[in-house]
Parts: sequence; structure tokens; C-alpha cells
Amino acid sequence: MNFAPMNSSHSELKKLCFVSCLVILLGVFISPLQAAEPISATPQMQTSVAPMVSAAPINSGDNAWLLASSALVLMMTAPGLILFYGGLVRTKNVLSTMMHSLILMALMSALWMVFGYSMCFAPGNAICGNPLTHLFLKGVGAAPNTDYAATIPSQTFMLFQMMFAIITPALISGAVAERIKFKAYVAFMLIWAVVVYFPLCHMIWGVGGYFNWASGGKIPVLDFAGGTVVHISSGVSALVFAIMIGKRDGFPREQMVPHNVVLSLIGTGLLWVGWFGFNAGSALNAGSLATSAFAATHFSAAAAALSWAFIEWKLKGKPSVLGAASGMVAGLATITPASGFVTIPAAFCIGLVAGMVCYTAVTKIKSVCGYDDSLDVFGVHGVGSIVGMLMLGFLASSEVNPSIASTFKANGVIVTLAGSSHQFFNQLIGVTFTVVLAAVATFLIVKFVDAVIGLRVDQEDESVGLDLSQHGERAYNE
Repeated sequence: MNFAPMNSSHSELKKLCFVSCLVILLGVFISPLQAAEPISATPQMQTSVAPMVSAAPINSGDNAWLLASSALVLMMTAPGLILFYGGLVRTKNVLSTMMHSLILMALMSALWMVFGYSMCFAPGNAICGNPLTHLFLKGVGAAPNTDYAATIPSQTFMLFQMMFAIITPALISGAVAERIKFKAYVAFMLIWAVVVYFPLCHMIWGVGGYFNWASGGKIPVLDFAGGTVVHISSGVSALVFAIMIGKRDGFPREQMVPHNVVLSLIGTGLLWVGWFGFNAGSALNAGSLATSAFAATHFSAAAAALSWAFIEWKLKGKPSVLGAASGMVAGLATITPASGFVTIPAAFCIGLVAGMVCYTAVTKIKSVCGYDDSLDVFGVHGVGSIVGMLMLGFLASSEVNPSIASTFKANGVIVTLAGSSHQFFNQLIGVTFTVVLAAVATFLIVKFVDAVIGLRVDQEDESVGLDLSQHGERAYNE
């Protein structure tokens, strides 16, 4: 690929505008038809053609919990991910790395308002919601959307889901840190959200989505809070992106140690706390399922931190602080799809496996394959959630979440989705689809952005650092 900078700033601006216009055209004009077959109603998912009509009054406790959870998930991006990623890069790239997450808080919010929410959660077909239904959040107000959450305003549900759309592409940024042009990064994220995140979100969680077990999906895939939608999609995309953009100058000959582990540890703590909103908030009410998901999240993170630290201690003689922090994040990513479906002992086992598998992916597989995933997005988030999704196939419990035993119907007959080899196969299909979609789409998007804008900074700019070359600032006075 040609990563040489464009010759004219004027032509660069025109091409960037072209990319932005293309993204908007994709979202507005690729409007899926309404599903031909009616969606069978369930106690959890109803099929109101006019979803803004409330069947029950607002529950103030549920609404308070979801608003708090929305804030917690946003905190995962800023300052959580900003500090976690910012501390892991070299001094000359701190601000640029932080900016990658910061700008997405604004960029994804705007895209979500225009048509992103509608593509994810409006009625549509099995692949995508109609982007025109809630264009500029039309019809998303104080009344509940009974298709998703009957006791909170639809606007609260919209805000909660928006926070997921913000942090998911932000995770990808860690794989290409320290060498990507900022304008190429923005263009990639715009297109990736429209082509990968929005359709995948609808397929897993949207009414009538192909994999939505709770509302008539063809293949019932269990994913409570984003194993496929968030972590596998971003992890696989991160791997493909890192391979295509190439290694950082000097990698792996030169040591590229984190400039400030303390920042990363603060970020880790904020991520752990924020993750309670991420997972427990996905219960969409303040009931017992939220408590169960909260507990599963905590114990998985604890187990993964212990297993990662133990392995590192055994193999290297010393357990590192950064290793324990990485284990915590691995445990959180791995339990995400399973958090609302498994018992606490099962969650602890998932965490133990997560620490071991993700440690191997980060230290062994990455070294053997030779790719430069700067901040180990694939090894932690991608590999971790693949493990969590597959283990869920055997560990899903109807005692934790009774609806999985009484909701999904095949040929008019209720089929339980509790742990079994059959459900493992369903999970495997969901994982495989997500991997293929993310990999192929990322490959094509990277090719397009590189041809139009140019993907990578030149060697001189990389040597100076992206803080100065892309933003004209320094993080620290020297």
C-alpha cells in the first residue's frame, strides 16, 4: 500500500469531504425494507408498530439506573480508555492517542443522532433497521419503546446504547496508535460504524435481527452486553487494521515501553467501575438480573487478574502491575457476553480461562505472527470475547435468566437456550459471522481510505511524534 502523504492540502480536503459525504449517503439512502414476516411477540420483546406508545408507566428506579449506567459507560471512554491507552504509548504520542478516543465521543454522538440509532433499533429487516424511521431522533422521546424497555423513556434507552457506539470504535484505535493520520482515522471510523457496528448491533439486539434470540431471530445467539457487537468486532478489525497499516518504525527491534504505567492503572480502575454500567445496565432495569450481571462482571475480572498474574509470576519470576491490569480488562471483556446468563462460579471460571488465554495471545501468538497491535486490542478484547461467547454456549443458565428457557421458538415450539452443545453451535455461528464481517469490511474500508486520503504518517512525522505532527501540541514541557 502507498502510505505517502498527498501532495496538496487542497486535494486532501476535497477527498476528506468526499469520504464524509459517502458515509452520510450510505446511512441515509441504503434503507432496508420492512421485514416481510411479522415478529412474534414475547414478554420481553413486543412488536408494537408504533413503539412510542407506552403500555406501562415510567419506573423512576429503572430510569435512574439506566441514566447512571449511561454515565458509567461514557466514563469508560473518557477518562477510562483515554488514560489506559494514553499511558501505554510513548511520550511523543500521548495526546494523539488520547484524541483518538476523545474525538469519537463527539463524532459517534453526531452520527448516532442523525441515523445511527435508527439503523440499530428501528424496525427493518433481519440485517438493518430503517435509517429514516428515527432520522435526527424523530419519535425518540419520553414515552417508552416497548420493543426494548417498557419502563424507561425511549430517550434513556437511546442514550445508553449510544455509549456503546462511542467506545466500540475507540477500542480499535489502540491497535494503530503512534502511526496513523488523524484524518484517515476519522474517515475510517465514520465508515466502520455505518458498515460494521450499526448492522451488527441490529442483527444481535434489534427487533427482528437475524441473531436476536428474544424477538424471532433465525439463529438464537446469546450476547448480553456486546461480546460480538463490541469486543469481537473491534478486536478483529483492530488486528486487520494493524496488519494493513504496518508496524511502527523500529518495531520490534526497539523497546517501546509505556511512558506512564500509573495513568494506565488509573484508567484500568475506571474501566472496571464503568463496566458495571456496561454489563449490569444491559439488564435495562434495576432488578435482580442487573445484580447478577454486576456480580458476574466483578468476579470474572478478579479471576482473570489472578490467573494472568500467576502465569506471569510462574514464567517470568515476577508478576507485573501492568500484567495484572491487563488481566482485569481481559476478564471484563470475556464476561461481557455472558454476564446476564451465568452464575457467579461460572463467571469466575470464565475469568480464569480469560487470563490464561489472553496472556498467551498477547505474549506468544503476537510474537509468533509478528503483527504490531500496539496496545493488544485483539489479544485482549477480540480473543477474550471469543472465549466468553463460546464458553457461554455451555454455561448459560435458565436459573440466572429464565427467559432463555421460555422465549425462543423454532417452528412454533419453545426451545431452551440454556447451556448445551446445540447452543454452543449457535454461539459459534455468531462468532464466525462477526469475525468474517469485521475482517472483510475492515480490509475494504482501509483500502478505500488509503486510496483516497493516505493512511499513514510519513517517517519524519512518526519520528517527531503524532502529538506535534498531527495536533501541534506537546503533552509535557521538556
